[in-house]
This record gives sequence, C-alpha cells and structure tokens, in this order.
Amino acid sequence: MHSPGETVPFLDPYPGRSGILSWIFSTDHKRIGMLYLWCILTMFAVGVVLGVLMRLELIAPGRDIMDAQTYNAMFTLHGVVMIFLFVIPGIPAAFGNILLPLQIGAEDVSFPRLNIFSWWLYLTGACLAVTSLFTGGGPPDTGWTFYVPFSERTTTNVSLAVVAVFILGFSSILTGLNFITTIHRLRAPQMSWGKLPLFTWSLYATAWIQLLATPVLGITVALVFIERWLGIGLFDPSKGGDPLLYQHLFWIYSHPAVYIMIVPAMGVVSEIIPAFARKSIFGYKAIAISSLAIAFAGSLVWAHHMFTSGMSDTAVMVFSFLTFVVAIPSAIKVFNWVATLYKGSIYLEPPLMFALGFIFLFSAGGLTGLVLGSAGTDIHVHDTYFVVAHFHYVIFGGTGFGLFAAMLFWFPKFFGRMYDRRMANVSWYLLIGGFNMLYFPMFVIGLQGMPRRYYDYLPMYQTGQMVSTIGSWVLVAGLIVLFYSLSKCFYGPRTVGNNPWGAATLEWTLPSPPPHLTFLDPPDVPRGPYSYEGVNRDE
Repeated sequence: MHSPGETVPFLDPYPGRSGILSWIFSTDHKRIGMLYLWCILTMFAVGVVLGVLMRLELIAPGRDIMDAQTYNAMFTLHGVVMIFLFVIPGIPAAFGNILLPLQIGAEDVSFPRLNIFSWWLYLTGACLAVTSLFTGGGPPDTGWTFYVPFSERTTTNVSLAVVAVFILGFSSILTGLNFITTIHRLRAPQMSWGKLPLFTWSLYATAWIQLLATPVLGITVALVFIERWLGIGLFDPSKGGDPLLYQHLFWIYSHPAVYIMIVPAMGVVSEIIPAFARKSIFGYKAIAISSLAIAFAGSLVWAHHMFTSGMSDTAVMVFSFLTFVVAIPSAIKVFNWVATLYKGSIYLEPPLMFALGFIFLFSAGGLTGLVLGSAGTDIHVHDTYFVVAHFHYVIFGGTGFGLFAAMLFWFPKFFGRMYDRRMANVSWYLLIGGFNMLYFPMFVIGLQGMPRRYYDYLPMYQTGQMVSTIGSWVLVAGLIVLFYSLSKCFYGPRTVGNNPWGAATLEWTLPSPPPHLTFLDPPDVPRGPYSYEGVNRDE
C-alpha cells in the first residue's frame, strides 16, 4: 500500500499540510527548486527592465530619460541582479535542486534542512540587494565589480550591496556542498559514475567551484565593507593599500563564476541533444571529463581580466596561454554535440531549437573571447563595448538560452502540462533575431573604440547604439511570447504522460508531475542514461 506522498503530485498540498508555509518551510528538494525558480525569474524580470531603461538612455547622445548618476546606478544594479540573483543560481539552484536527486535515484538531497536554509539566505540577499536601491546614500554606482578605491569612497549604498553579495555567496556555498555530498553518498546502488547523466556531471563540476572559489569572494566583499567603515587601508592606495590586490581577489572568484553560470547550461544541452536526435550521445566520457576540466582550468585564468593593470610580461604570457587552454574542453563539448546530431533521427521541438541557439551564440561568444585572451588584442579592446558584446554572447546567449531550453524541456515533467509549442518556436526566432541585433553592433562600436559603462558618447557611435536599442525591443518581445506560451499551460488539465520527449534518464520514469516522495526504494538502473532502446515517447 502506497502512502499519500507517493501518489500526490508535489505541486499539490500534502495531506495535512497546505498554504504558503508548506512551501517556504518545505524540505522537499522539488518544492525548494520551484521556490528558487520563481524568485530567479522575478529577478530576471527586474534585470531586464533595468537593461531596457539603459538602452533607452543610449538611443541617442546626450541626456534622454535619465541623468548620469542614475545611469551609473542602473548598470550597477543590472549587473548585480543579473549576475548574483539570476545567472549564477539560475540553473544549479532551481533545476539542480529539482532534478539532481531524481536523476541519480535518490529520495532527496543529503541535507534537506540546509537546502531550505540556502534558499532563505538567497531570499535575504535578494531583499537586501533591492533594498540598497532605496536606502542609505542612494543606489550603488560602482558597477557589479565594486572596484576599489571608488567603492570605498563613494557615498552611495555600497555597504548594503556588498553585505547582500556576502550572504548570497553563503547560499551558493551551501548548495554546492549539498550537491557534492548527495552525488557521492546518495546515488542508487546501480548508478555508477559511468551512468551519471551529463547534467548531473555538470552540477558536480559546478559545485566544486561554488565550494572552493566562492569563499574568496565572500572574504573580498567583507574586506570592502570593513574598509568603508574602519578605513584600515588594505586596498586604498592613499592609505598604503593595493587596489591590484582587490582585483586579484575579486577575479579569483569571478572568473570561475563564469563557469558556475555556463557549465550547468552545457549539461542541459547535453541532455536535450541526444533526446531529440534519438541517438546515444557521442563522447560521453569526453563531455563528462571536460566539465571537470573547465572547472579546473577556469580557476587558473583570472588575471586575463588584468592585462592592462601593469603585470609583468611573464605573468601576461602565462595567463594568456592558460586562457587558450580552457577553450579546449569547451570545444570538445561543441564537437561532441554536433557529432551526436550527425545522422541522428532529429525531430525539431522548442527545447532542441533553444539548445541549437545556445551552441551558436556560445560559440560566437567563445571565439571572440580569444581576442580578449590574447594580450595584444585585449589591450586594444579593453574596457570597450567589445567586452560587453562578448560577455553577453557567452552569458546571456549561453546561460540564458540554456535556461530557456531547460524550461521548455522539463516544464512538462514539472507541471504535467504541455505549453504552446508553436508560440515557443515563434519566440525563438524573435529572441535569436533580437539578441543578435542587440549585441552584435557592440562588437563593431567596441572595435571602433566606444568605452563601456559611459553615459554619453560621440555621434559616430549613434547608429550602432540605435540598432542595439531597437534590438532590445525585439528581444523583449521574444521574452514576452516565450513566457506567454509557457504560462498558457497552467490553464489546461494535466494531460502530459511520463515521458513526452522519449528521454532516457531516470526522472522521465516518474509521473508528471513527480509525487512528493520519490525513490523510497532505490530504482534499478540497468542501462546508461542515453540508451534509447525500448524507450518510447509518452505524450
């Protein structure tokens, strides 16, 4: 006889427990993941609004809709919200929490109470970051990098913003610790390392970065806070401090953080490509190992952000070389995805379209990154719009499209309902078109010398800026269509079967949506995660 928890969907009230408290104090990994998802999408909406307002200001030279100080606050908050509240936790905290135990046949994560505590830390950090807009000496105006000595001297509300980042860092560390322990200790007995889904491998590699690199950021922003209040002179050159020390500490975390953002999205693509090619993934071991290689090599290249800071030629050469090395495991993934598609029985659905969009945009971002990794060319384009374009191609084109692909792939599993696939396809065209219209002109005006973070610009850059601004409107239209297509599914009945895409990992053997309690008994894992023999679509 089954208990109610084994049959009642996790979205529905558990017998005897209902209301908002059953969500915000839940220790069910699926509900915690869902809490993260709604918070992250809310923060994404805030970041998009800030970004669109910035683009409106830049549509023409001179003042248009805001003054310079407000613009500085806008790009600072846009960066803080997008980086720390959307991109970094986006896929690991939301989709990782829901899917990791399901993919390895575990009942839950190793530390369920620590898991909900991590979400509360995230929520607290998010509230403090937003509060910093309206309190103290005004919104922070330093950029998301909080570079010293300006961040120590500005009278804006930097102190509260760095406290928010400090708390968010703890949330990330605890999530990483939980995931590593879960993967090591709670896998089903038959779930060997060679049977782990590649999304789980990507979470494992990411978790190590979260655990080892994030404390460095926490210490760094804590020191900025102490500098502002006690003036100990660690970073301030007027007091004998060294601002370059800050840059080293900041980028020791913040460059590996790029891989916290992108590696889980690569895991999502590695799940989608074979499912829609109806073919076992090409180079399973190479993709799994390349995730670990990216995590390791990506932790050694932080100083390529500092080629113009006055480092020795030897240091520049070493960090430039290491930067090129990290491109190798990334290229391995791309080659293996393309090889998987080759001669596959491809059926084109929205998740695959967004995965292909990821490959195209990430490849463009990665290749332009080589321009920045080479010291000679980096000096030419340093702190120009070229950097802005490269960064957004990698992070928004990569992580953003990866997250959209994950939503389209797993939403039927989470909610038991199918979204409007035709509208999702339309949104893809709008998003790809708007994205390239928004960011590609930045490569051009960056090469022409347009500095980033500037409130005003010379008339020679107006055409590029105007095209970018119009592109942002197309991009927003695509986002509206995408989320409208997803929201339509909430109005229909739960009619989706267990496995609408015909995928082969363990979560697709469960009902849609999964029940409160899953895998109370360890499941049998007789085959690999990409063996499709005998696996049929169940729409």
